[in-house]
Amino acid sequence: MSATFAQFGNDLHAGRRTLPIVRRRKLWYIISVVLLVLLGSVAALRGVNLGIEFTGGSEFQVSGVASTDQAPARDAVREVVPDNEPKITVLGSDTVRVQTAQLDSERTSQLAQDLARTYDVPADNVSSSYIGPIWGQDVTGKMIRGVVVFLVLVGVVMALYFRNIKASTAAMIALVHDMLVTAVVYGVVGFEVTPATIIGFLTILGYSLYDTIVVFDKVRENTADFGSRTDRTFAELVELAANQTVMRSINTSVVALLPVGSILAIGAFLLGAGTLKDISLALFIGIVAGTYSSIFLAPGLLVDLRLRERSIREHTARVEAARRDVTPGHAAAADGANPADVLGDAVDDGADNTADDTTDHPADSRDDAADASIEAGQTPESDTDNPVRVGTTRIQPRRTPRRRRTGPTQKRNP
Repeated sequence: MSATFAQFGNDLHAGRRTLPIVRRRKLWYIISVVLLVLLGSVAALRGVNLGIEFTGGSEFQVSGVASTDQAPARDAVREVVPDNEPKITVLGSDTVRVQTAQLDSERTSQLAQDLARTYDVPADNVSSSYIGPIWGQDVTGKMIRGVVVFLVLVGVVMALYFRNIKASTAAMIALVHDMLVTAVVYGVVGFEVTPATIIGFLTILGYSLYDTIVVFDKVRENTADFGSRTDRTFAELVELAANQTVMRSINTSVVALLPVGSILAIGAFLLGAGTLKDISLALFIGIVAGTYSSIFLAPGLLVDLRLRERSIREHTARVEAARRDVTPGHAAAADGANPADVLGDAVDDGADNTADDTTDHPADSRDDAADASIEAGQTPESDTDNPVRVGTTRIQPRRTPRRRRTGPTQKRNP
């Protein structure tokens, strides 16, 4: 199995096999749009589950409980704040977290005592904290400013590195795609959006760009002198680069997903740790989306953005013209040869055929002259003694069977 997988990767890198990455780029666009619309609709119906850090409110943690049943905590909150629906989360195996709207000091103290009595734990096992909405707004504002500054700086650096702003634009579009996919999947799952989630989002920005840069660097290598090549178009060279890096991207992603998936499973199912599962879910989704976009979206976007450039259009026209001019007799050679060489052979053959059709062959002229000499009783020269030269090519006259005619026989004097 591993040998077959390795051989498949070698075939992709050598060009013996090709995945239709660029040729079917519209299909990948449609898949991404449909996925975003469907998941975005579900996430919008569920609503964004913002954490207390962004909404503000009071938080209580009850540790050392014998039972993590959430119903007693909900009843205790409704006795103190009847019009408030709390958010209750189980952390680990013996801790219950209760989040409510903003409470004053008196009701905060009363609810802490009720929770201790409900779960039959000492009062010291109940901790309370308050987070104001201003702090959450400040975190949100800083996050947005940080993302904007990050995108601008990365876009400029990539444009300078690849010496082409369209490559930078394609990478930025793929990055925005990854962020949107991560956001809608996060919304569908229903995990709470916390500062740890924001850290995960910022982390996947770097990972997505890294994977895209690897692909684009191979594209730059393949298309460095594409104007002098007639075997592949620009789009085909980009597709070759994507195929040559697809196995590397998949292997890198799998290696990264293994520890992130372990953290997600442990944090979400075993420990119930909110911070671990929030950041690991964002990383897991972002890595998968980044791998997909760097392979299937970014190369196609680059081709679409650059396909209208004059140099690329002219080069594509030359390659397609060379392929159209290949004669059927050279089809077998065209499979493994450079189209320009095959085209040259076809042109040479055509020129030879034209010359044969429009002018008499020199050997035919010599044959006619020899026949005339024989009729006159003269001995013709041998055809092989004086080969005819046409231009720089030595042409050996053709040997044609003919009957020698002799004149009257004369007797010699003894």
